[in-house]
Amino acid sequence: MKDNAKPLWQPSPEAISATQMDEFRRLVNKKHQLQLEDYSGLYQWSVEERETFWSDLWDFSEVQASARGKRVLGRDSMPGAEWFPDARLNFAENLLCYRDDKLALVERLENGSRRQLSYAELYGRVERLAAALVNQGVSEGDRVAGFMPNVIDTVVAMLATTSLGAIWTSCSPDFGINGVFDRFGQVEPKVLFACEGYLYNGKVIDSLPRLREIVARIGSIEKLVVVPVARSQEETAQALAAEPLDKSVLLQDFEAAAPERELAFVQTAFDHPLYIMYSSGTTGVPKCIVHGVGGTLLQHLKEHRLHCDLRREDSLFYFTTCGWMMWNWLVSGLACGATLILFDGSPFYPEAKSLWDMADEEGISVFGTSAKYIAALEKSGCKPRESHKLEKLRAVLSTGSPLAHEGFRYVYRDIKEDLCLSSISGGTDIVSCFALGNPTLPVYAGELQCRGLGMAVEVWDDEGKLITAEKGELVCAKSFPCMPISFWNDPDGAKYNSAYFENWPGVWAHGDYAEITKHGGVIIYGRSDAVLNPGGVRIGTAEIYRQVEKVEEVLDSICIGQQWHDDVRVVLFVVLREGLELDEELVQKIRSTIRANTTPRHVPAKVIQVADIPRTISGKIVELAVRNVVHGKVVKNKEALANPGALVLFENLPALAED
Repeated sequence: MKDNAKPLWQPSPEAISATQMDEFRRLVNKKHQLQLEDYSGLYQWSVEERETFWSDLWDFSEVQASARGKRVLGRDSMPGAEWFPDARLNFAENLLCYRDDKLALVERLENGSRRQLSYAELYGRVERLAAALVNQGVSEGDRVAGFMPNVIDTVVAMLATTSLGAIWTSCSPDFGINGVFDRFGQVEPKVLFACEGYLYNGKVIDSLPRLREIVARIGSIEKLVVVPVARSQEETAQALAAEPLDKSVLLQDFEAAAPERELAFVQTAFDHPLYIMYSSGTTGVPKCIVHGVGGTLLQHLKEHRLHCDLRREDSLFYFTTCGWMMWNWLVSGLACGATLILFDGSPFYPEAKSLWDMADEEGISVFGTSAKYIAALEKSGCKPRESHKLEKLRAVLSTGSPLAHEGFRYVYRDIKEDLCLSSISGGTDIVSCFALGNPTLPVYAGELQCRGLGMAVEVWDDEGKLITAEKGELVCAKSFPCMPISFWNDPDGAKYNSAYFENWPGVWAHGDYAEITKHGGVIIYGRSDAVLNPGGVRIGTAEIYRQVEKVEEVLDSICIGQQWHDDVRVVLFVVLREGLELDEELVQKIRSTIRANTTPRHVPAKVIQVADIPRTISGKIVELAVRNVVHGKVVKNKEALANPGALVLFENLPALAED
């Protein structure tokens, strides 16, 4: 813990008292005659008095609802907890509660194109598209899908869908045909919104050939609404005229054909389905995770307003695609009245500094990205602090994988000294976070600042005992509103139970290997199922990645445990900078860097150079898939990967057959 003796950043007492988090603490104290002195006290109270906490949060966040009801928690069990069982509300209504001229959405593409919508204009766009969906026969409970980039039209389509009480589901246009079919084929959407093409790394990728096959394979699709993104309206119309697409209509024509209809928000139950999201699918067909209206809304309001201190004057950006839950998290920022910056394309095109140019131009105050992006930015030599003003930037958020200590130090050294760097962790399973940032707390290298309010997050040993300052399984010991309401096509709940409750019935086991520090921070060491076990000692892969990132010659790495002589040995695969070859000197440099800062058990028995590392489409490395390939096992669902061809690089490697 000597690394973390001193915080990298600490808010001043004045800054703390100006936050919504501290305002909420003072309100709770006043309302309940309490003396909660700081976040630690507030967190403990929020877990012990969950019903009161979530009820107070509802009031503080000014949730729009036609009925709230007196009951906060009916049945209290996992799974199957009944939160706000008598409430009636609409998700889109809460995201469209502001209807003025303030900017709601700014869309930026990598080619420099820019569009924007005010809150009033956004409301009008949603009204027109909702009318078109009603005209198409979409109603409560129907599924509407998006095969879309992160653009304004995607947000409008989601809001129009959810205003009707219908269910939104999406993936990004870089998914292959089988990847789309594995997802949308299971949930049978009535309408599919899809771009005709998209931009990435200076290229235009045509989506029309894939759309032809997707519509042919998914029989439930009654209408394909084609949204021009990479081409103009006229060019898209010409392309469709030249090669007609079954069941297709241009977005503009789809809207124009519908009679005018005033936007009405269908009031649904708190646990009415809102989103269907998908597990990565690297071990089989993706699980279809159904999230409810009220739980998603309340949890996102908590995370935005309290944990990010998001306000109307803020501009919120998250580098994400529509196939990652961070897109769903981002768009909920509309409920706070903030301006959302939507970007689609490569974050390094045309230069490493491109997103920071945008941060200055748009006055971004909360900048969200992945740990991989921060590591790649540092390796590129980019120092935004020296080249950009970043006057409004006050928070950087990082997720997707654990942010290494070096990543923390890079942000404060080379991006901005005075900001709250929030490493956050949760996932698609809860469409939010278990541990995340906090504008009232210090930032320590390698740590997530705190556990989220109202979430009884603990770390347990193998016997199910609570431990602190030790590594173990991350669990949530009490029910919470944003648990999935179900898995799609899982009538008896068997898949749902198996996913989270197999280890300890009634306790959510998240599958992360973690530690809660003595001052209440959280360290994530990687996925439990990817934990290495040499000589029976459990090692989180993040502990090794942290050291490898210090080696200048290495651009990327992936670490697995290989079964070897009745034990497990650690194998590290590395991608090196262009032109470099792995020689014995570099192998020793990597090993000595790891040994000097961890233990001898962390040192890889084998270090092997590869040209590429397989990742999911949301950018996460797939340790399990690589482990399966190394052991000669079949990887069931390669379509879930952005670069499935990379798996071949790990097959039948001679070095792995040697001592």
